[in-house]
Amino acid sequence: MKMLWGDKPYNSLNYHLKKHFGKKIAKISIDGGFNCPNRDGKAGFGGCIFCSEKGSGDFAEDRSLMIKNQIEKGKSQTSKKWKDASYLAYFQSFTNTYAPVFELREKYYSALECENICGIAIATRPDCLPEDVLDLLEELNSKTYMWVELGFQTSKENTAEFINRCYKNDVFEKAVYELKKRNIPVVVHTIFGLPNETKEDMLNTVKYVTSLGIDGIKLQLLHVLSNSKLYAYYNNNLFPILSQDEYTDLVIEALELIPENVVIHRLTGDGSRENLVEPLWSLDKRGTLNLIHKKMRERNSYQGKNLKNL
Repeated sequence: MKMLWGDKPYNSLNYHLKKHFGKKIAKISIDGGFNCPNRDGKAGFGGCIFCSEKGSGDFAEDRSLMIKNQIEKGKSQTSKKWKDASYLAYFQSFTNTYAPVFELREKYYSALECENICGIAIATRPDCLPEDVLDLLEELNSKTYMWVELGFQTSKENTAEFINRCYKNDVFEKAVYELKKRNIPVVVHTIFGLPNETKEDMLNTVKYVTSLGIDGIKLQLLHVLSNSKLYAYYNNNLFPILSQDEYTDLVIEALELIPENVVIHRLTGDGSRENLVEPLWSLDKRGTLNLIHKKMRERNSYQGKNLKNL
């Protein structure tokens, strides 16, 4: 099995950050108090159907706290596990470029001014990157370690419409182009297991996003959460949920199609234990990762293995 990235057959975020900073880096998830254009009517209403009431920031800190206080709270919890770590401020909840630039600037720099914060990660939508926001992100990129995470989920336009994504693929392509033009690292969030998608559809999404020269990718399992619109659809239709075996096989096939330079930010995901309806096996995150690693060893699998066959 090919091992270019420490003890794993893929270019993990942990490996990448340790190589860059020379130490353990932990993310602190922040709720910046933003909204989403897919909730307030600018792009749509109700949000994407899989999204929770907290805008996919269920593990972020309390939005009622100031940014600095959220970070201090996150550090106090994380330091119990990694005493000597430094931290990335991860603006995760809702759409973190959806505000006037003066507000974005204040919140981003408020995070970066905190002690032992070595960088920033900003999750957003591709349709929320106007010129002045791109200029601010370029400024940040010149001063600190950072990336922008784009919520994309799928390249299949029919699915995108079904999940109420409210933008077309060409909007995503333009966002990637504009960010890369400014040398801003781009990470893309994808979801496996969306209703009516085949294995081919999911792997096509991986091929599509990596063809655009992205820097990182999140492979996320679809969670049915009781506080999402997907829950009602699931109750009425009972679409098939990927089993742990199916999902881990799919992840391995995807990894084999991803170029070696692309950083793997996630191979599975955390669903809120309180709200998770399906799949319950995903609560065992460590077990899922161990199964992926076991299967990769057995198959002599590694990131980028099948690129030569395309």
